[in-house]
Amino acid sequence: MRVLLDECIPRRLKREFAGHDARTVPEMGWASKRNGDLLRLAVADGFDAFLTVDRKLQHQQNLSAFNITVVVLIASGNTVADLKPLMPKVLEVLPTAPRGQAILVSSRDARGRR
Repeated sequence: MRVLLDECIPRRLKREFAGHDARTVPEMGWASKRNGDLLRLAVADGFDAFLTVDRKLQHQQNLSAFNITVVVLIASGNTVADLKPLMPKVLEVLPTAPRGQAILVSSRDARGRR
């Protein structure tokens, strides 16, 4: 599975995606692109999922127009320490997550509660 990490996600989080092709937005040369353009580029380049901490994205974009899963990480911050505990849940939902909509993963989900 190809996973694109938004600019707001620490690049070191790529290590959590063993067995997947994980790339960062800057690594792809797409830094500073607006969300709609970024999603179009990601789909055109064959990415399956886009990870972000931008909670507004799902309200600012018509995600159903994009053939990609958007995973929104909800944590107290966007450091590796804040986001790493969410990775088991992210890896669990990625294979079956529907495209064209946002999947929210929070620390509550990571502890097994909703």
